[in-house]
Amino acid sequence: MIRGNTSNHSKDKKALKILASSSQSKKREQDSFTPETKQQLGFRHPRLAAMCSGLCQPGEFEPHDPTQDYIFPPELIRMGEENKERTLVFSGKRTTWISPIALQELLGLKAKYPNAPLVVGNTSIGLDMKMLGIHHPVVLYPARILDLHLASMANNGIVIGVATNMAQLRDILLNVVAELPVVKTKIYRTLLKQLRTLAGEQIRNLASLGGHIVSRGSTWDLNPVLAAGKAILNLASIDGTRQIPLNGEFLARLPGTDLSPQEVLVSVLIPFSEEDEFVSAFRQAERRKNALSVTNAAMRVQFQPGTDVIGDLTILYGGIGCTTVSAPNTCQVLQGRSWNEQMLDEACRLVLEEIQLPPSALGGKVEYRRTLLVSFFFRFYLEVLQGLKCMYPSKYPGLAKENLSALDEFHDYPPQGIQEYQEVDPQQSPQDPVGRPIMHESGIKHATGEAVYCDDIGPIDGQLYMAVVTSTRAHAKILSIDTSEALETPGVVAVVSAADIPGENGDENEQVFAEDEVIYVGHIICGVVAETYELAKEAARKVKIEYEDLELILTIEDSIQHNSYFSEEKKIEQGNIEEAFQTVDRIIDGENHVGGQKHFYLETNCTVVIPRKEDNEMDIHVATQDASGVQQLVATTLNIQSSRIRCHTTRVGGAFGGKCTKPPFFASAAAVAAHKTGRPVRFTLERDVDMFVFGGRHPFLGKYRVGFMNDGRIKAVDLMYYVNGGCTLDNSDMLIAYVVLKSFNAYDIPNFRCRGRACKTNLPSNTAFRGFGFPQSALSAEMWVSAVADELSLPHDKVREMNMFKTVTLTPFKEEVDPRNMVVCWKECLGRSDYHNRRKAIEEFNKQNYWKQKGIAIIPMLFSVGFNATCYHQASALVNVYLDGSVLVFCGGAEIGQGLYTKMLQVASHELKIPSSYIHFSERSTVPIPNALLTAGSIGTEVNAKAVQNACQILRKRLEPVIKNNPQGKWQDWIKKAFEESISLSATGFFKGYFANMDWETGEGHVLPYFVFGAACSEVEIDCLTGDHKNLRTDIVMDACYSINPGIDIGQIEGGFMQGLGLYTQEEIKFSPEGEQYTQGPDTYKIPAVCDVPEQFRIYLLPNTRNPVAIYSSKGMGEAGLFLGSSVFFAIKDAVAAARKERGLNGIFTLDSPLNIARIRMACADHFTEMIPKDAPETYKPWAIDRN
Repeated sequence: MIRGNTSNHSKDKKALKILASSSQSKKREQDSFTPETKQQLGFRHPRLAAMCSGLCQPGEFEPHDPTQDYIFPPELIRMGEENKERTLVFSGKRTTWISPIALQELLGLKAKYPNAPLVVGNTSIGLDMKMLGIHHPVVLYPARILDLHLASMANNGIVIGVATNMAQLRDILLNVVAELPVVKTKIYRTLLKQLRTLAGEQIRNLASLGGHIVSRGSTWDLNPVLAAGKAILNLASIDGTRQIPLNGEFLARLPGTDLSPQEVLVSVLIPFSEEDEFVSAFRQAERRKNALSVTNAAMRVQFQPGTDVIGDLTILYGGIGCTTVSAPNTCQVLQGRSWNEQMLDEACRLVLEEIQLPPSALGGKVEYRRTLLVSFFFRFYLEVLQGLKCMYPSKYPGLAKENLSALDEFHDYPPQGIQEYQEVDPQQSPQDPVGRPIMHESGIKHATGEAVYCDDIGPIDGQLYMAVVTSTRAHAKILSIDTSEALETPGVVAVVSAADIPGENGDENEQVFAEDEVIYVGHIICGVVAETYELAKEAARKVKIEYEDLELILTIEDSIQHNSYFSEEKKIEQGNIEEAFQTVDRIIDGENHVGGQKHFYLETNCTVVIPRKEDNEMDIHVATQDASGVQQLVATTLNIQSSRIRCHTTRVGGAFGGKCTKPPFFASAAAVAAHKTGRPVRFTLERDVDMFVFGGRHPFLGKYRVGFMNDGRIKAVDLMYYVNGGCTLDNSDMLIAYVVLKSFNAYDIPNFRCRGRACKTNLPSNTAFRGFGFPQSALSAEMWVSAVADELSLPHDKVREMNMFKTVTLTPFKEEVDPRNMVVCWKECLGRSDYHNRRKAIEEFNKQNYWKQKGIAIIPMLFSVGFNATCYHQASALVNVYLDGSVLVFCGGAEIGQGLYTKMLQVASHELKIPSSYIHFSERSTVPIPNALLTAGSIGTEVNAKAVQNACQILRKRLEPVIKNNPQGKWQDWIKKAFEESISLSATGFFKGYFANMDWETGEGHVLPYFVFGAACSEVEIDCLTGDHKNLRTDIVMDACYSINPGIDIGQIEGGFMQGLGLYTQEEIKFSPEGEQYTQGPDTYKIPAVCDVPEQFRIYLLPNTRNPVAIYSSKGMGEAGLFLGSSVFFAIKDAVAAARKERGLNGIFTLDSPLNIARIRMACADHFTEMIPKDAPETYKPWAIDRN
């Protein structure tokens, strides 16, 4: 939001270039800076990622023709020219949008509509209108007013028009700092530093300087800098012009310091810096790019000329309160003090006294944010000392050696990647695609936006839209539902609830619509169906529900206390635990917690239900991993036969397990609406609703007791594991079974017991997620192994290696495992990562850098794919050959971005011995392929490939007599001849499935089809002052055996690793003490971005290995890579341990996952963390529950 304003500077002042006049002039300007300055100012680094695998060939790309312009629609150019000189007015039912072309016209409109917001980029007002339901009858759009875009040079600074967007502001400042002396541009350089990480380039191209200033968000990064630099705001109204300072009072919205409703902000004067002035800014976010600051700061000090005596001091912080806050009392007290350690100590004490952050503060992380108050000031103190030393070398001493590292901040470079895999046999036919890195069959369509997803399906005649009404209580009886006001809303057709369901309301575990009771915040109670989604959403807000609250259970600890579980305990055991604990040298007890994780796929849940005119038939287009599951639940909900429900899924825009069990309920809700109204119904969940109405990965609590010898050999392990299943069973019973079955990871423990329970709580029902229990239990395994190493002060890699499986043996549930390839992966990873030499270099680095520390960790992996029952592995396929020789393939697997269709094409091409161009893969549909199981567990591709292989082999066998009679013929000739001879050109393929079973009574079974082995080594660097970290390098070695498509498999490994990195270091779900979920979108929930990719990212697939179980001796790579992200977690832990050792803290310590900025900073304990006030838990109500 901006409230425009105007400049009163004369036109004869020097005009500034908004953009460089040419690429050559900009290059000359950039070349004038040192590499360090370029980093500070945000220049892109020229280094390009090295692609050594041949997965793409840049030489094949069409070269850019500089003589040709990119085509822009001429009609839009003409319309733009015609409307350039006239005011535009767009009137809707509720809002009028006015776009004036002159400043005076804008001032008149602001006088007429004083409450109308000014919108340029719409990055703030638009969100408020959409997310908060705020309505503005009139919106003013001043972006076409030239006066608001002007930039000029004044005698005392530069003047920037407020409609200037952030990208233009950056370019202006880059030109200014290139032209003016350094002494005058300190504030501009500080602004450039903040602009480097402010939002993303798309937002910077839209968001305006004026909107940033006037909206005054607490975490906005530029406002504190502008206030510290004593910027002046130029205002205008129909009554004239005036100036006000952009200072702490303005940012705090204090009376008498703000714009009046009729005033418009026109421009901002940003003064030049002075000789004895220093300005710095700092920010810390959950992610370095595209993330709002958790806390930011700007500080300025003006010394008395030629001295280090403070003449003027300004300190401002964002992210501490609802607005930017300043510390005027602290600054007043410190005036006249010398810039020394005594001043630093007093400043920290005064800041903590003046700026109070209550323990229940919005956003949580209270102790961490308090620590940043003094950590940021300490960094400013050091920067100023360094500056004084540079200005007066003989007058002031240099920084203490231990403090030099505090000045460095992390800079992002384009990641470099190396991917190595085995080439196909040179004798293999060039047209045979198996084993080759074939591009994803929809890759180009994904990149160009041509790929059609469920919500891209155009409107169907008579289509209605549904929005849902959800519970605002976590556990309560429903006393009444009043839909009268919603039904009176124009355009609303119906409200559907449990009363409208003709069949069963869900299944034995979960309901489609809540009936008598709600069991979590977000529980769907009813749906409003209207002519447009906006009308449905508006009417949904008018539904009134009365509740009677019931007892709440939110956390695993609550569940244990109330004995609230879904099913009986799962247990595996081998050896004699009690006896073993009597014979070991040492015993340690501990626990660890792993937080949940949201799926955050690109495509949210969506379904389009189209009722047919007769026989109760329905077509359902749905984004799901389990079309048959959707079909079955819709059929029982409507009380009709499954054969009348046709489900279609062309592709899914990401799923990661989140579209297995929940889409049937969403589709059933929409089907009830379609059944009631007789019209098509579209039900698309917006991002916040998608994150709100169901859960994600199960939060985990692990308790362990480990007995071991003094040399590091672990003899006994006793584990008790819990997962938070949420409010319904979903697949939590299966998940806790997998948690238990995979609890030992790569370690051969002679006396081992693991027990597990799935907890029932009043949080959204958690569901399947990539890795399915293994990422939680395997992290816990690595925690107790590392605890042993810490207790004995032994190298972690040595303790891991000595306890690993090494020869063919039995797991605790008596399934044979041959771990020799895992040992090869481990040794290969040690060698390829140069682990031991890098470990020595890191130790030397850490000795030289007190405030920056590096860490390295190598982690083994023994992962098992599939399900623990044979029937879950069955698959079907249908292959049709047409008379022109083209081939149409159907299978029961869903394309969810993992490349399943691509591999099916490769298999069909290989088996039919025809080019891939002859083959087309159709949608996943329940019509040609009935009763197919969900696509999950890493085996979706291979089991469906087995079915396609079977169908193709049947067809090829039928064609053998025809081919034998005409061996030189073409494929088309053989097909025509086969048709003439009445040979069927359609075949169904079937794969019965891998043998698998588990007997929980005996604790034994052949649980899963096969194992995937791997190892990963990661190196990180942490900032001990802020908790930030940088991923420097990751080496992954994986036993993929003979990959059907190395390009896709490597993509799965890399993508899984990054998702695991998010789980273990970044992604955090927060709930209020009442069970309301806070994290409902990308502003509050941060998944990894490009800046989080390791600078060096190397993948190596072991050559010459075989898997006799799967097709073509391949292995499923869909999930295994995720756990290897834990190598970053343990590398961070290693760096934190080094920091603690430097500070004299040598004891064992535990870090929970996600290991985010707050946990890293607070674990690096120092005198700053000791000086902040601590609050006793019983004295306040927290903003969010700490563990869920």
